[in-house]
Amino acid sequence: MRNRETRTLRWRGVLWLLLLAPLFFMTYGQVNTFTATRDDVGHFVYGWESAIPFLPWTIVPYWSIDLLYGLSLFICTNKQELNRHGLRLLAASLVACIGFLLYPLQFSWPRPETTGVFGWLFQQLEQFDLPYNQAPSLHIILAWLLWLRFRQHVSGVGAALNTAWFGLIAVSVLTTWQHHFIDVLSGGFAGVLISYCIPMTGQWRGFRREFPAYRLARRYMLGALLCVGVALLVPHGVLWIWPALALALVSLAYLGLGEGIFQKDAHGNLSLSARILLFPYLCVARISRRYFCRNLSHSDEIYSGISIGYYPQTSIVQQAMLDLTAEYSVPRLPVMPRAVASVALLDLKTPELHQLRQAVSMLQILRQQHATVLVHCALGLSRSAVVVAAWLIQERKCADVKDAVDLIRGRRPSIHLTLEHLVLLQRFRDERDGK
Repeated sequence: MRNRETRTLRWRGVLWLLLLAPLFFMTYGQVNTFTATRDDVGHFVYGWESAIPFLPWTIVPYWSIDLLYGLSLFICTNKQELNRHGLRLLAASLVACIGFLLYPLQFSWPRPETTGVFGWLFQQLEQFDLPYNQAPSLHIILAWLLWLRFRQHVSGVGAALNTAWFGLIAVSVLTTWQHHFIDVLSGGFAGVLISYCIPMTGQWRGFRREFPAYRLARRYMLGALLCVGVALLVPHGVLWIWPALALALVSLAYLGLGEGIFQKDAHGNLSLSARILLFPYLCVARISRRYFCRNLSHSDEIYSGISIGYYPQTSIVQQAMLDLTAEYSVPRLPVMPRAVASVALLDLKTPELHQLRQAVSMLQILRQQHATVLVHCALGLSRSAVVVAAWLIQERKCADVKDAVDLIRGRRPSIHLTLEHLVLLQRFRDERDGK
């Protein structure tokens, strides 16, 4: 059965290659030829780029991406991985070609004559690749996407070699005098955006209207617009687009897109693409968390081995840990607890009922298997409190919502539960009682 599945997957890889290879050569070549006829083709080059050396031998790693492109379609281990990788490669060609048409650029100076094997490789390149199709660099987009794919299937020395070789490919676009630095920057951005929009696991959900956080959404969107304004008004302010994008994504999360924007997987890790795109927001969130944790208790035991605390930075005494943050990966502690589970919930927003059920179920499992459990979010004030309150209700440790909240507040006075939290807990209790 396993051999049959492998053969089917290989044939599917062949079909993807038969689609992608002709599409690449047709779209890339046609756009290149068309741009050569335009009279609005410009240049974008920094003065320091004239110091970049021409290294003929780097044409070898530059060319190697063609081989790695094909191989990447045959290392995938399941249908979903292959299909999403194929969609990423398809999107790479389309996004790059759209960029080439919207912002036609060309390389700024002629390449030196090269002889020998390296010269022959340059000649083959020049037969179909004119000095256009610059930004975003399709080579950089593909290098990023292929590196992501290969890194999932290698470890140890192989992982180091994989990173080194794709790093060399990225450098080669400059040292072969094929691209300028702006092409590398825009290609890197496009590559990360593609890998973010087409995640390898999970799926995007539609907007949901249960407990929408419109006020928070407006604040983050206002912050995004302010960053865009700075980007437009400040010389060389293009980097302000990065925090603008991060804040816009967070705003969409609070409008109803949910915690999926952080792409936290089953192991409790944010995807690399999400960590890069959301980096400005994540940095501020980390600073804010450290600031507000100064006057908070690290953790407080609430009932029979169940404790509530903030995001731990050092080893914990509890045997198990339930992570309720969406914006952070599971903590990497010097000494990890015996069991770690994760249920991603948005900060400062009331969870949905099905999320509360999932978190309570996970807490029940952890508590059945371990004597002590730390339930944590960022500060240990809301998400952790509402989940533990629901657990107390589910386990009939408290008669009603008020008793559960009062018990928790008595042990951890700093908790913050809103009216929406209380309504949710009452719905949870009514569901437990079959009402």
